[in-house]
Amino acid sequence: MTAPDIDQPLVKKKRVLITRRLITRPETGGIVAAFLVFAFFASLAGKNGFLSLLGTANWLGTASELGIVAIPVGMLMIAGEFDLSVGAMVGATSISVAMATGWFGVSAWVGIAVATVIGIGVGLANGFIVVRTGLPSFIVTLATMMMLEGIVLAVSIGITGSSSVSAPSSGFVNSLFATTWHNFSVSILWWVALLGLGSWVMTRTVFGNWTYATGGNSQTARLSGVPTDRVKITLFVCTSLGSVVTGTIQTLTFHNGNVTLGGQLVFTGIAASVIGGILLTGGYGSPVGSAFGALTYGIISIGVFFLGWNADLTQLFIGVLLLLAVLANHRLRQHALGQK
Repeated sequence: MTAPDIDQPLVKKKRVLITRRLITRPETGGIVAAFLVFAFFASLAGKNGFLSLLGTANWLGTASELGIVAIPVGMLMIAGEFDLSVGAMVGATSISVAMATGWFGVSAWVGIAVATVIGIGVGLANGFIVVRTGLPSFIVTLATMMMLEGIVLAVSIGITGSSSVSAPSSGFVNSLFATTWHNFSVSILWWVALLGLGSWVMTRTVFGNWTYATGGNSQTARLSGVPTDRVKITLFVCTSLGSVVTGTIQTLTFHNGNVTLGGQLVFTGIAASVIGGILLTGGYGSPVGSAFGALTYGIISIGVFFLGWNADLTQLFIGVLLLLAVLANHRLRQHALGQK
């Protein structure tokens, strides 16, 4: 037998191992979903403007605003927790920035600073309540969402008489959060920067290892010396701060603040993360997956518009993808663990 004949089984085995690693990567499902959805709308709506610079800018902008929230939400899910208060935090940020600029006539930075303090407070409250009481984060953050929405609505109407406030802006703060270049929003750069930071944290730092360990088995991780409570509280704060960024971008972009601005983000952040390969049970996933899940949502949202279909079909597409993602992630997880 010649040397090439001897090496052939080794090469084949190596290819199988590489393929298996790629298939079992947590973000693989999200990347495939984004590619298939893009191909679908590109083939049907490409001539309608979906592939034009304007169309591309629209679905990237939509994806980026969701992605800024979905990446920290996904990291929190990897740690085994949920945050439903992100939508209310976007609304709180929106009103804070709008009242600062449009009602009190001060710099938008004042509103952003107020929103940041609120966001840190909400994140700390969510985290401490979850780790100290052991209550499900789903329930805790649902309660926080309702309370925050009520407080913000009462303050907005009590001071301005409306739940919607004009938010004029200019200067550096506008360039940082609301500028565009050939219709491409600066939110895309925020999204990419956050993706890079999140990926670095999860793959190159001890905190990333702690996050995976916490979501995999919190009790075992705690006994191994992982500060699981600190991990969860930190990630709750991060999800709130992600909402502050998105709320600021949307408010300054449209020059208007509204209490209900982030309503659609309550579950879409979680949906994007699941579509991107993050398990609902925690311990598995990546920020890259969340980013591609958000990209899928953006493509569908704008793709449906360019096809001229009813906008409600966006939710149908997302629902189908969410169900398929859960099934696929379950199977991939079993395959990775060597289970039947």
